[in-house]
Amino acid sequence: MKLFILAALLGLGLAQHNPHTKPGRSAIVHLFEWRWADIADECERFLGPNGFGGVQISPPNEHIVLESPWRPWWQRYQPISYKLCSRSGTEEELRDMIRRCNNVGVNIYVDAVINHMCGAGGGEGTHSSCGSWFNAGNKDFPSVPFSSWDFNDNKCRTGSGEIENYGDIYQVRDCRLVSLLDLALEKDYVRGKVAEFMNSLIDMGVAGFRVDACKHMWPGDLADIYGRLHDLNTKWFSGGSKPFIFQEVIDLGHEAISAREYFHLGRVTEFKYGAKLGTVFRRWHGEKLSYTRNWGEGWGFMPHGDAVVFVDNHDNQRGHGAGGASIVTFWDPRLHKMAVGYMLAHPYGVARVMSSFRWNRHIVNGKDQNDWMGPPSHKDGSTKSVPINPDQTCGDGWVCEHRWRQIKNMVIFRNVVDGQPHSNWWDNNSNQVAFGRGNRGFIVFNNDDWEMDVTLNTGMPGGTYCDVISGQKEGNVCTGKQIQVGDDGRAHFNISNTDEDPFVAIHAESKL
Repeated sequence: MKLFILAALLGLGLAQHNPHTKPGRSAIVHLFEWRWADIADECERFLGPNGFGGVQISPPNEHIVLESPWRPWWQRYQPISYKLCSRSGTEEELRDMIRRCNNVGVNIYVDAVINHMCGAGGGEGTHSSCGSWFNAGNKDFPSVPFSSWDFNDNKCRTGSGEIENYGDIYQVRDCRLVSLLDLALEKDYVRGKVAEFMNSLIDMGVAGFRVDACKHMWPGDLADIYGRLHDLNTKWFSGGSKPFIFQEVIDLGHEAISAREYFHLGRVTEFKYGAKLGTVFRRWHGEKLSYTRNWGEGWGFMPHGDAVVFVDNHDNQRGHGAGGASIVTFWDPRLHKMAVGYMLAHPYGVARVMSSFRWNRHIVNGKDQNDWMGPPSHKDGSTKSVPINPDQTCGDGWVCEHRWRQIKNMVIFRNVVDGQPHSNWWDNNSNQVAFGRGNRGFIVFNNDDWEMDVTLNTGMPGGTYCDVISGQKEGNVCTGKQIQVGDDGRAHFNISNTDEDPFVAIHAESKL
């Protein structure tokens, strides 16, 4: 019987590793703090036509509304209830977005905040996105309802009730994370309320969840909650499909809690990936791009089948989370495009692209004093819509890295080469490297301070290909560089270190 239960749990976990992206689609984009109406439009006009597999959305449930600092981004991570009204929109707008994105083959993954409610100092009243009354001091959230019985204060063994020692796994999982009221997920009632919330979203048509702050929850509690989740909606997904689960576990290799404790439950965010890739592209600590020949598990990362990878995320692009100053973001556009291009060309993990908004950076002693700033907003605090410029970039403070030609074209590259092996590696023992994906794609980087002038075996069929970094194939012409591949599969690459983007990529569908 025990063996049967173990096999069932293992099967459930493996099922929850599958992102259910439609055939020919593979990459996910995080449209951080976008309104539901804008995401629906973006699925139809851009994400669907350009082969994006899915969107990670910001937490959709009722959250606290904070006036000081003015409407910070992190208020979305302080739940008041599981009602589906947030600053991204109403429940009706959420349903409409899910339907419209699914109809064009773009999955929706919900950022689920289930470890905690709002901060203990969140006060009382109706300053929440749906206007529900609550009292944080008394741990009273009648819209769920949760009461003081439903929190972990009795289990926490620190004087402050806060996590005081990250080396103590009991504190990390039973005490408050930065004063956030820690839910008692061992209680059947609490588990039931969380599962009910997640199931309501599954029934609407979401494909899965990015689960926030997983290292602060016991794996056994999560296993119970995940085991209660419905199969995906058969209107858009095949019968018996389990929701994709990817769990935020910050583990840079020296943590008391290991990411591997969560592998059996779903995929896990590989924070070492962006931290190491940033160090390599910045050429810090003697790192060289040539060292990435065995990139992935060879660098001590988690198994390929367990990983969700990213160059940066909404936390660490602000200096929070993990990776520190090595993280490459849109503030460093040249390096960012190269790093994201490398990630999308490489077969390791499920890849997620970040799509950001700008804020007014104010650095004092290496710390950004404005890292709290929320999305572009109107004077009443409501989030601005995302305007699309004539050149297809975004305006009004929205960065939209996923729309940058180089990144959008590398999402297409990833789709074209999907399933092909990492092949035809070349390097110069420094920061010039190249690799292929079977006979379907080839990419070349020059991150050195001198010109690159080489002839390489691409593994590609002979012909003329459009470079999808400097331009793309439009009709029967290239808008950027052309690469001539001989019948022997060899091609000449000349890449100046002063190029706007010192890398070149070709694939089967960019052939003239």
